[in-house]
Amino acid sequence: MIKTKNKKEQTRKRHMRVRTKISGTAESPRLAVYRSTKHIYAQLIDDVNKVTLCSASSIDKDLRDKLSHGGNVEAAKVVGEALAKKALKAGVKECVFDRGGFLYHGRVSALADAAREAGLDF
Repeated sequence: MIKTKNKKEQTRKRHMRVRTKISGTAESPRLAVYRSTKHIYAQLIDDVNKVTLCSASSIDKDLRDKLSHGGNVEAAKVVGEALAKKALKAGVKECVFDRGGFLYHGRVSALADAAREAGLDF
């Protein structure tokens, strides 16, 4: 009998596969994305020094007012743009993208596209 895994376990396994290939540095941090049904979160991580350089999410106070719901494509675009602005202020121009085991589709790709348009290179 084949044992089926739940969605969360499958996502975790995909994320571990992705993480073996990419890692963030101070010059090019890792843009890690996590999405839940209600919100989306993104942060720039320097894996060498184990430090989060900046972060943005749909639950941030300044972004919460702009959003009607945190779990849609529009929210992902706003979060991606906000993260890129914070990154540029911190002096980060390029990064590597970590989709967090989620498919590069929908909210994840919307966040990435918005971050690119706002000035991040990856």
